[in-house]
Amino acid sequence: MEALQRQVPHTDKFALPDRLLHLRQAYQADPMPSLGERRAQLQRLKHALLAHKQGLCDALARDYGQRSDYDSLIADILPCVMQINYTHKRLGRWMKPQRRHAGLLLAPARVEVHYQPLGVVGIMVPWNFPVMLSLGPLISAIAAGNRAMIKLSEFTPHTNVALQTLLAEVFDERQVCVIEGDAEVAAAFSTLPFDHLLFTGSTAVGKQVMAAAAPQLTPLTLELGGKSPCLIAPDMPLALAVERMIFGKSLNAGQICVAPDYVLLPRGQEQAFIEAYRRNFNRLYPKGVASPDYGAIINERQYQRLTGWLAEAEQAGAQLHPCASPARDDGTRRLVPHLLTEVPEHCQLLQQEIFGPLLPLVPYDDLEQALAYIAARPRPLALYLMSLDPALQARVTRETHAGGMAINESLFQVAADDAPFGGIGPSGMGHYHGHEGFLTFSKAKTVLSRGKFSTGSLVYPPYRRWYQRLMMALFLR
Repeated sequence: MEALQRQVPHTDKFALPDRLLHLRQAYQADPMPSLGERRAQLQRLKHALLAHKQGLCDALARDYGQRSDYDSLIADILPCVMQINYTHKRLGRWMKPQRRHAGLLLAPARVEVHYQPLGVVGIMVPWNFPVMLSLGPLISAIAAGNRAMIKLSEFTPHTNVALQTLLAEVFDERQVCVIEGDAEVAAAFSTLPFDHLLFTGSTAVGKQVMAAAAPQLTPLTLELGGKSPCLIAPDMPLALAVERMIFGKSLNAGQICVAPDYVLLPRGQEQAFIEAYRRNFNRLYPKGVASPDYGAIINERQYQRLTGWLAEAEQAGAQLHPCASPARDDGTRRLVPHLLTEVPEHCQLLQQEIFGPLLPLVPYDDLEQALAYIAARPRPLALYLMSLDPALQARVTRETHAGGMAINESLFQVAADDAPFGGIGPSGMGHYHGHEGFLTFSKAKTVLSRGKFSTGSLVYPPYRRWYQRLMMALFLR
């Protein structure tokens, strides 16, 4: 706990280019770490993470004011441990050059694809899961053989100190460099000429990061968000639907980029849904707003945003249905889930990503109307379907676009180690996690090799008539 008492330093934005230069020089001195070196780094990171897990949980609780240790273990620490285990086991296979077919035109030749580290990767971390969303990309970057510069969120100062202490035990600053600071430092960070930049955050800020990276042609992975729908089909029992989705909206008090953002349900079932949701919430959190397992909103700014959107919706005619009483505690920034009906379309709750424990209910008359509602809106990071009908499951999977999808579940699609995670359109671009993370932070370099004999001279000028006939006979038909 002593580390948590230190003053959190802020990096001078003018020092950032020098930090990057030192990392790049270190990379150039060792541009292809061996499999053994990478595995050793991953194992050291895992051991440090396990050794510091309680300190990280304590720091997260201090930053939030109230955050269950189990929320932090489940959502921040366990995914990192699982990702390291998964990566460590498969990394040797991922690193091997892949043989490719040379084809008749190039024969005889050997064609391989080699996976080479990009160099120095930049990672911009949000405040909602600061451990997972810093170490998760770092695991993929290290597995691919890169160095990394990490910009931590200014809204999680205690967690930042704990993370810096952990990382300093595993890496020196020529391997992993940690940056702290406000929006001005973040803006300067996004202009650096990284070999790849991964940003996790809002769509609005993602656009700014993309614009800042464009002059350097920095390749980007953007993990954004959007309004992730939960579509409840007519065949799905409401009690089961609520049971499967409520954890995805309650973990971290709904401050999750893939949390269900609104519910589409058959018209006339709104009240039954509200009753089922209240029963489930009070079973999971029997003390309501005071439940030790239920988290607080990260800071006053976010709390005022959420309560302001609630007030706007109510003034516009929406009906509020809090899941427990008292519904809020302004002193501790704790807000129970609020279900909302009859929300006018112009309200912020239906226009912006909510990122909190507010859940509008949008009734539909038939599935065509529900699917049209989803299609008319920007593509989300996640889409949830609650249905036991295989034909409908196949149809929704085929006809809708989202970064990822879960059927009769919520949130857990992100935990699949052997599957990519990433958005589409306004919800992001690119992927990481698992093998896709290794590929994102690697350059797939084609290498063609020949011996003494080469057929290449057959295509050199001057071009003869027999050559034209050969081309026509073998290839242009």
